[in-house]
Amino acid sequence: MSQTAPNTNPNSGADTIQPIIRAERIEKYYAQPSQNRIQVISPTDLSIVPGEILALLGPSGSGKSTMLRMLSGLSKPSAGQVYWHERPIAETEINVSIVFQSFALFPWLTVLENVEAPLQARGIAADVRRERSLRMLDTVGLDGFEAAYPKELSGGMRQRVGFARALVVEPEVLFMDEPFSALDVLTAENLRSELLELWANKTMPTKAVFLVTHNIEEAVLLADRIIVLGRNPGHIRTDFKVQLAHPRNRKSEPFTQLVDYIYKVLTRPEVAPLAAPDQTTGKPPRDQRQMHYQMLPHARPGGVAGLLELLIDKSGRDDIYRLADDLAFEIDDLLPIVDAAQLLGFLSIEEGDAVITTSGAAFANSEILRQKELFREAALKNVLLLRQIRRALETKQDHTVPEEFFLDMLDEQFSDDESLRQVETAVNWGRYAELFDFDAARRRFILPEESEQEPAVPVEDAE
Repeated sequence: MSQTAPNTNPNSGADTIQPIIRAERIEKYYAQPSQNRIQVISPTDLSIVPGEILALLGPSGSGKSTMLRMLSGLSKPSAGQVYWHERPIAETEINVSIVFQSFALFPWLTVLENVEAPLQARGIAADVRRERSLRMLDTVGLDGFEAAYPKELSGGMRQRVGFARALVVEPEVLFMDEPFSALDVLTAENLRSELLELWANKTMPTKAVFLVTHNIEEAVLLADRIIVLGRNPGHIRTDFKVQLAHPRNRKSEPFTQLVDYIYKVLTRPEVAPLAAPDQTTGKPPRDQRQMHYQMLPHARPGGVAGLLELLIDKSGRDDIYRLADDLAFEIDDLLPIVDAAQLLGFLSIEEGDAVITTSGAAFANSEILRQKELFREAALKNVLLLRQIRRALETKQDHTVPEEFFLDMLDEQFSDDESLRQVETAVNWGRYAELFDFDAARRRFILPEESEQEPAVPVEDAE
């Protein structure tokens, strides 16, 4: 949001939440003997709000790092004011951390001592800072490297130490100045995925992230909101929300459209930017929280198979209460199995009778392996949650997704206990259909090995 460039997404909602950091007409310039001055950043308004990853993009010389230093309190604006919870930043204690591009570790200190350093500077007791530092090293995957020195670590591991050192003080805002640009492509991609996982799982003890980057795809992949700067002097050209749900698919049309839009904003400084493209492709926003989940009946695939085989023996139709008597079930015990078969399209209910469908009959009359194939087809076609889990796993490079990701979406529609039961049922169905597996120790969905997994049948979206 800038005085010089209006917000191209007025519905972004950044102003409706109390900001942690708010910049009011800040600018940076350097005086010259001739009474002229070199203007680096023109008067700019900007806010950092809780619950948001904000990415700052811009060409070289647009003042990205200068903006970061002013917002984090490292550099005083030449004019204007930066506020921390609506108090001038120079007059209050702030709680921020910065991850640098060059790692900036102390080479004479061990990994543990590097992470402890900011706590020691704050006067934290030795036993407390050690406990907190060990916990944070474990969080970023460096358990066992406490006694190593930076020279013994790879670039990716050194940057993990940088993340642990920044997060150990539990900052309200984590600033990152091109943290992945000094890493090789694969290491950078892994760290981005881990950062998103920590953020999604709320494992990071921080309320907001401010990322400076020159990588357009990185910004679209990570950020909830993107600001693009122009230069000569630095100013905001566009500021918009990213509506794409995580995990994001680089090859999807909304993703590539957003990348193209930002590229045009960066490379056509003489053209006033249009509004950010519609990221919904004519459909409701792909925010998974806005999609309606069916209540998965808590029934196992074996129970569905048994019910359908019994119906085959009864010429494909029978009264539900009579079926319960034949199976020695209470009606309340049979109904979830009936509901599951109905959800999968294997039977319908007509005037109190369970009536097997063509696909249900095909399932009941098939061998075990073919039953799994038919169950997989029906699950992908009819069950939104299973379809989303499978597609998320196919999209992720490591083919794993944390359970918490889906629990967070289900919590918008179900109670906490029911969300857990929904995931438990999804795991049972997904394993049976060989759509995915579940690592209970790590609480992560995983994609079966390709050699063991037949390709999933493509289906159309069911809204």
